[in-house]
Order: sequence, then C-alpha cells, then structure tokens
Amino acid sequence: MPTTNDQRPTTLLTIRIGYGWDSHEFKPGIPLLIGGVQLPYDKGLGGHSDGDVLLHALTDALLGSIAAPDIGSLFPPSDPQWKGADSAVFLKEALRRVHAAGYQIVNVDSSLILAAPKIGPHTATIRARVAELLGIPPDCVGIKAKTPEGMGTDNAAIAHSVILLEKKAGKKKNNARPAGKSKKKSARRKR
Repeated sequence: MPTTNDQRPTTLLTIRIGYGWDSHEFKPGIPLLIGGVQLPYDKGLGGHSDGDVLLHALTDALLGSIAAPDIGSLFPPSDPQWKGADSAVFLKEALRRVHAAGYQIVNVDSSLILAAPKIGPHTATIRARVAELLGIPPDCVGIKAKTPEGMGTDNAAIAHSVILLEKKAGKKKNNARPAGKSKKKSARRKR
C-alpha cells in the first residue's frame, strides 16, 4: 500500500506543518524542566530522559513535519543511553533533520496544560530558551499555559506544539551574460 510520501513528491512542498504533544506525571525529588528552563517547584516531571514535555512536543512536531520517525523511535526509552538525557539533544537532532530536508522554521506555537506551577511568570524565559534552541527570533515562538480544569490531570503536565516550516531558498544560477555581449552575438558563436 502506498504511503503519503509515495503519492506526492516532497520536493514540491514549499510549506509543511508539524504537530506534537507529550505528557508526563509529576514526581518528587527531580527538577522541573519546561522548555529547557528549570522552574522552581517541589516536583519534576518523570520520564526516561529529563521529562521536558515542551521540548518533547516540539521535537515530535519537527519530526512529524518532515514525516520522519517520532521521538520514541529515534530515542527509545529502552535504550539506557537516554536515561536522564537533556531533551535539547532530541530537539537539536530533529532540527538537524529538518534542515537536511531543506526546510527552515517559520514559527512555533505551544500550549502547556498543568495545574501548577504557574507558567506566566516564566513565559518570557521559556520563549527565549526555545527560540535559542531553534535558532529563530523569540517573536516566532508562541507559549501559552492553561489549567486542566475538570480533566483529572492535576498531577501531570501536557504540551501541544505546532510548527510551520518553509522550503529554504535555493541558490539561483546566474544566467547573466557578460557585459557587452548580446543574445544575437552569443547565438552566432554557437554556429
């Protein structure tokens, strides 16, 4: 059975979007990392790596945008080398793959869903760190936070991320003729 990639050559796509999400449960005794920033809180997010839900969601959005394998396939939790790993490593690999595919990030938008801690006081710091990791201006990074009212997820953090990519501009061939040469003279030389 053909896949989506088999039906339409990706070389024709000038824009692509990616969507990712992640969730982790709060656990005592570990630091809380969101968007590559350590936040003051008495619990952190459990996970095989550092549990950074925002960087995980962004990583999957990047990978999904180019139809690459997901974060769990590239960095399996069963592999001990990823135990406690900095999630920025995952994000950087996904970004490398995006660039290798010929795309660049236009903007990202993310929503965090958690009961506590309040993200508002840290939004600018998280935005700046995500922008730095992705190599884009902070005004191209959207970060929003919501509480999980009535969802029964008060002991977890959830992140949703969307990424827009555009094809990198290719180098154009310079077909200009040397000064003083007309098309007619060039045609005569070919005879």
